[in-house]
Amino acid sequence: MRFYLGLATTFHDPALALVGPDGTLLFAEAAERILQYKRAPNCEPDPPVRMASLLREYVPHGSEIVVASTWGPQFSDFLRGQAGAGAFDLAALGRHSTALNASFVPEQAERVFIADLHLAQERAGHGTLLALNQEARLTGAAPRATVAGQRRYPHHLCHAAYGLWGSPFDAATALVVDGMGETGAAAVYRMRAGRIAEVRRHRGRGSLGFLYGLITDLAGFDQVKGEEWKIMGLAPYGRRDPELSALLGRLCTVERGRLRFADAATVRSTAAAILARRPSDALDTGWPDLARCGQDFFCELMDVLVAEAYALAPGENLVLCGGCGLNSSYNGRVLGRSGFARLHVPSAPADDGNAVGAAWLAFAEDNPDWAGPPPAARPLTPYLGSRVSTAPMERLAEQEPRAKKLGHDAVTREAARILAAGGLVGWVQGRAEFGPRALGARSILADPRPAGAKDALNAKVKYREGFRPFAPSILAEAGPDWFEDYADSPYMERTLVWREAVRDRVPAVVHADGTGRLQSVTAARNPAYAALIAAFRDLTGVPILLNTSFNVMGKPILHGAEDAILMFYTTGLDALVVEDWIVVK
Repeated sequence: MRFYLGLATTFHDPALALVGPDGTLLFAEAAERILQYKRAPNCEPDPPVRMASLLREYVPHGSEIVVASTWGPQFSDFLRGQAGAGAFDLAALGRHSTALNASFVPEQAERVFIADLHLAQERAGHGTLLALNQEARLTGAAPRATVAGQRRYPHHLCHAAYGLWGSPFDAATALVVDGMGETGAAAVYRMRAGRIAEVRRHRGRGSLGFLYGLITDLAGFDQVKGEEWKIMGLAPYGRRDPELSALLGRLCTVERGRLRFADAATVRSTAAAILARRPSDALDTGWPDLARCGQDFFCELMDVLVAEAYALAPGENLVLCGGCGLNSSYNGRVLGRSGFARLHVPSAPADDGNAVGAAWLAFAEDNPDWAGPPPAARPLTPYLGSRVSTAPMERLAEQEPRAKKLGHDAVTREAARILAAGGLVGWVQGRAEFGPRALGARSILADPRPAGAKDALNAKVKYREGFRPFAPSILAEAGPDWFEDYADSPYMERTLVWREAVRDRVPAVVHADGTGRLQSVTAARNPAYAALIAAFRDLTGVPILLNTSFNVMGKPILHGAEDAILMFYTTGLDALVVEDWIVVK
């Protein structure tokens, strides 16, 4: 039997995915979850402690494993040659300038990123080999599996394969936009009858992803920490500033339907001019006006790329991938600004999702007639990660009389009652979500009706900036009653506009611009979460819960029940539900 291990091997957001002998996606998870290290920069995607249990669960003795990573072979060979020539030695890296370059990041930082990418590629699969070796040494048996080779696939193709094969479409156009690929930072692909073909690959160092990162830095945040999402949250609080917009416009222009990025000298002078106008408190509170102008500029440039994709590969269905696919504010508007009629953005559109794309590409290479998962398995479920053990809750109950096992129906009713009374509930059910957003499997939940619920949650649990919105999870059948131009949003991937008449009913999840980054919930996708929202609706008349990720600021979403118990006792949560267990304060 042959299994396919896909590894996301960039210098950030490492992840793994395991595909079975029939092409079924068995497991997918970012390394940050088990390591509890936000974004896990420069960490291996397949840590041995993770792989040991994963192999025992899914891979029988006598199997083969193909390791597939997410940057192409020619690029990997080029990086190996650069390393051999000493280009990635510390002294060599230190000689590069710290000034901004045409990729909108400091030249030295960019070279360090590339050096880190090379190291990630070189050690791809090492954790898996170590896990196999350790098990064999401990048991005295032969390794349960042999590694049947390593394959490398182009970065943007991995994005497209994950997005297209995981979408509900038989035919679609994929637009990939991120910080960098092998030749450029954007590409267009087409899928027909499950076959994926490259349509256009951008070339050059100009990058819309890094442009948004530069705006993030100039606004007082940190793109290295992945704080671009703060720009989206802060933008509605800003005003349009023609002078700021004009300065941003110098960084990238549009000529005959193509993006033309500025040279390094223009980038540096423009960044300096923007910094000269930055308010003195921006590093503490952010810069709302730049966030507003930057988000608007990003949308204008994305419109150009989407229009190009439609011109090159016209059709009704659009798939957005790459890190820029996380811009939910744009995603909610793209269909009204383009020729496409339907949109799919996967649950993990950034580099972590590439682990799935690489694994599927390797499987397809060995199975040329394969055209993606069967219709019943599409669109791809986001619930692909680890389960939690309830053993910690059982141990807790030995010392804590308020910890009880009630059964799923009773625990759902009790959680709904606590929420309706204004309590904050940590909710852990089933397999973890693959991607950066909590979708009712690893969530902190609240009643969306009190106007102060958002501030209370920030003060008691999340400890984050007050301008950042909280998301609504809504029963899908109720969506049209609450949102204008409602569209199904299973992965919390787009923002939509609330209907004016209902905004006062759920003020805690209505953002400053009248939008909400919604999650459409159905019993078919997540029966436990749908049952909870339905129970809350029966008590309150509102088929919506405030949903945020089960973590505190600066930490990834929890991995085990121990993490949940720790957060329960060290934050202002009122109740914790882990499967059919509940503990209250």
